[in-house]
Amino acid sequence: MDLSRSFEQAAEIVAQAQALVVTAGAGMGVDSGLPDFRGDQGFWTAYPLYRRLGISFVDAANPEHFERDPSFGWGFYGHRTNLYRETVPHPGFQQLLQWAQRYRLDCFVATSNVDGQFQKAGFAADAVLEFHGSIHHLQCTRPCSSAIWENREQFRIDTDTMRADRVPLCPRCGAAARPNILMFGDYGWIADRTERQQERFRQFLSRVGQGRIVVVELGAGTAIPTVRAASERIGALAKARVIRINPREPQIPAPHLSLPCGALEGVQGIEEMLRRR
Repeated sequence: MDLSRSFEQAAEIVAQAQALVVTAGAGMGVDSGLPDFRGDQGFWTAYPLYRRLGISFVDAANPEHFERDPSFGWGFYGHRTNLYRETVPHPGFQQLLQWAQRYRLDCFVATSNVDGQFQKAGFAADAVLEFHGSIHHLQCTRPCSSAIWENREQFRIDTDTMRADRVPLCPRCGAAARPNILMFGDYGWIADRTERQQERFRQFLSRVGQGRIVVVELGAGTAIPTVRAASERIGALAKARVIRINPREPQIPAPHLSLPCGALEGVQGIEEMLRRR
């Protein structure tokens, strides 16, 4: 599919913008080599043992494991912690940063990803909203308090059993600690850190909302529509335009723009057209 015309239109929107909002789902990390857990088959491809156990992503990402068998709970989240620490963000992250610098755009990131890749790529930590929390922060399982602290733990995972060699503990009460992530069926997640991020995002939108905002949405699907809904809310502002980059679910009504491709391909395609201007 020739996307040249769409890339040209997207480049025009970026070049004329006064503020940049990057919204991102799991598809943003695919070009860095991260799995997106699309459906049970995608999850089981990344974690074959769970196929044998009949455990889906929804089952694995469940706070009950930290209450009943925290070593098993940390088998999944400890493995992901290690994976995210080892992953190098793909060049699309840097390209987005360069747009903000080149065009002097106020910039904010809003993502459902818990992997910390935007901060790792150089985005300011105080300009990132993590809707579902972060694997790089911990909380008490009970919880005994509202405390949230950095995840400095080291994990060794037995991939034959998907169990962690150790379980982080709450420094206040000694109960098992868990990631500060909103899981499925989760009534124990401490949202304080994310709520502070949301307040900074609201202040950002209040400051730039009357201007020309470009929302670059990357790899956000419809199964959990948090990110897409955020993009569309911002896109409803008078001068805002959304560029939706998604290889499978790119649909968005005019005047917004649909790019049916992966995140890195989309960003690089837009950059090529910007260089021709």
